[in-house]
Amino acid sequence: MNDSQSFSSTSDSASITTVDQTVGRSRRSIDASQTITTESRHWRDVFWLGIFIMHLVGLGFVLAILGINRFKKSDRLNIDRYTQRILENKPGLTETYWPMYAVAGGVGTVLGWIWLLSLGSHANQMMKFSVHILTTYLAVISVLCFWCDQVFWGVAFAIAAAIQFLYVISVIDRLPFTMLVLQKAVKMVWGLPEVMRVAYAFMGVMLLWMGIWSFGAAGVVASSMGDGGRWWLLVVLSVSLFWTGAVLCNTVHVIVSGMVFLVLIHDGRESGSMPPDPLMKSLRYAVTRSLGSICYGSLFTAAIRTLRWGIAVYGKGFNRSARDAWELFQSTGVESLVAYDCSGAVLLMGTLLGGLITGTCSGIWAYTKSKDRVIMVGSTSMLMGMALMGLAMVVVESAVTSIYICYAEDPLLIYRWDAEFFNQMSETLHQRLQYRSARAREVLTHNHLSGHAHTQVTLSV
Repeated sequence: MNDSQSFSSTSDSASITTVDQTVGRSRRSIDASQTITTESRHWRDVFWLGIFIMHLVGLGFVLAILGINRFKKSDRLNIDRYTQRILENKPGLTETYWPMYAVAGGVGTVLGWIWLLSLGSHANQMMKFSVHILTTYLAVISVLCFWCDQVFWGVAFAIAAAIQFLYVISVIDRLPFTMLVLQKAVKMVWGLPEVMRVAYAFMGVMLLWMGIWSFGAAGVVASSMGDGGRWWLLVVLSVSLFWTGAVLCNTVHVIVSGMVFLVLIHDGRESGSMPPDPLMKSLRYAVTRSLGSICYGSLFTAAIRTLRWGIAVYGKGFNRSARDAWELFQSTGVESLVAYDCSGAVLLMGTLLGGLITGTCSGIWAYTKSKDRVIMVGSTSMLMGMALMGLAMVVVESAVTSIYICYAEDPLLIYRWDAEFFNQMSETLHQRLQYRSARAREVLTHNHLSGHAHTQVTLSV
């Protein structure tokens, strides 16, 4: 899927024509640094920031209670009296399951570090590996679930493997362009070692929270409640962990996006016009004024995958940022290019694979200790692994998103950074717009013929 083999270069005249057509838009990005200053003075979505902080404090207290209640002594805090109707009378201890979650945190962290360390040399191969191995891994886990008499989960993973296989087959022709974009995004972030350090730091923060979270989760797994009660509590805890992980991922996203934008608009990080200490400014902005919008937007992570960048660059609230970014994509036609690209899906496959490996490691240990707790420990450990892997993957995802936004806002930014890549993007965009036009004409012709035939039938009757 080498980009030089997958795409032919556009002629110089076509490139010049494309550049000339976009010169009018270049003025909008020249004063972007000033825009950041003028529009980011106020805190955004403070309500959601307060909700998130209260959620962390309240949940941290609950997690401590749940873990302590089963730590070295059953029902230390006498909580079982409140769950008498759903008692299973098979209590365990927190320390029995907490080490299994420690393994999940360790495996997830190691996988994330390996991904970040190999980003410059082997990232493309690792992404291809994730795409092709995920189907096999899902099938293997399905077999293991059947072997453990977990028929429901065996069927679920088998269906997931089939869906993954069909999806890869359906987008196989789009993978060369996807890998091209990912390769250029890796090139961008590999030239910014400071953003890698930010990712490592945030993985450390996530590990600290997971230490508290897994303590409470281990207490729930060890509780005397029946499966129904434990599963409900674990679902609530998992939703909280997902939100927290999404907030940290989106914070890293804002920092990386801001750095990528500054590099592109100033023609390189070594440029004399580059503002001093840009990383600290992006970091300070992300964890202060923009944090409320990040907390709000993290509730709708899937919907903001390509929209949250505006928060980082222009200091807008989530709603306004999402609306403006979508309108920008539609007005420039870049929306068709984004729809054709599968970068998000490929990175998600890597995140899922990391989570599955993490869950498998903890699940195997749980199987040797307590067979009836395998799915509980394995599924929650999988979520931990996905959260940690997501912090590594978001570095590349942020660069991909910023590249598309910059191309839509001012294609000259991409042209100055990598002219060959600009030609390839422009050629692909031209092909996608032609395809859409052809499809639109085909639909209109079909509707016209259908209407004409219907009129003829009506007149004959």
